[in-house]
Amino acid sequence: MNYPKDLEKLINYYEKLPGIGEKSAERLALATIEFNDEEIKEFSDTLINAKKNLTRCTICGNITDEDLCSICRDETRNKNLICIVEEFKNIAPFEKSGKYHGTYHVLNGLISPIDDIGPEDINLQSLISRVSTLPNSELILALKPTVEGETTTLYIKKVLEDKKVIISRLSYGIPMGAEIDYLDNVTLEKALEDRKKISEY
Repeated sequence: MNYPKDLEKLINYYEKLPGIGEKSAERLALATIEFNDEEIKEFSDTLINAKKNLTRCTICGNITDEDLCSICRDETRNKNLICIVEEFKNIAPFEKSGKYHGTYHVLNGLISPIDDIGPEDINLQSLISRVSTLPNSELILALKPTVEGETTTLYIKKVLEDKKVIISRLSYGIPMGAEIDYLDNVTLEKALEDRKKISEY
């Protein structure tokens, strides 16, 4: 169907969202233009404010609207237990499970030589600096079981081998190629409980 140019543009923007195909983008765009003027303004302001105000936590790299995210500010958390994830959205399943009480470190990507992504292109240097200030800490690698995840795991193990840190990984009950944020609570809890040490001082 030939939509007006402005509507086509709106549909195209919705298609940029992950998991949104052409039909879903059409439905979202058509629903959006049904908003009244006040709702459209609130929607627009919300997008603008989210883009303007949201930033990365200076400690862990999680999304936040302050210097530190709510998890890093929480004094009841075990600061010596750090769960390493690829993206900030991977944190949600751990928090929803209610079984993890440590902190996190968001890499914002994985090492992938084929895509020309090296260690310097992800949030690794801050992790190394962070571990240096936390003796006797444990890192739990919660990276997806892919070539990129394995490459990143091996690199982290190597660069931290002279530090006083235990490195473990989620158990292999997680299916190959599975996305962390799609795991159910039971599987995730079991993977945490059965984590395997791959390096210790």
